Amino acid sequence: MANRTRRRFSPEFKELAVARLSEAGAYGIVAAELGVTVTQLKTWKLELDAAGSAAAIAARSAKAAELVQLRRDNKRLKEEVEILRKASAFSLSGRRNRQGQARLYRRPCR
Repeated sequence: MANRTRRRFSPEFKELAVARLSEAGAYGIVAAELGVTVTQLKTWKLELDAAGSAAAIAARSAKAAELVQLRRDNKRLKEEVEILRKASAFSLSGRRNRQGQARLYRRPCR
């Protein structure tokens, strides 16, 4: 048995194939013209019907990637704030007024 490589099709090709299907009307004819199987064509049609156009799919994946990046940045910034808060509390621990409260500001020089 020959080792065949898996063919990959672009989202634009899939969208054009489904558009061609709506013109011709028969899965077998369009699949033979494009050199794909009827099952692939049916799967592409179902995917596009469920998800929308290729541009909409690309926009959603871009938004998802941006959301992941923003969440990662937010987590990092929260950790930095926590580190700074602990460092601030540590440096102010020796500077307390008579009531035992830490000062958060310096008195102006006279």
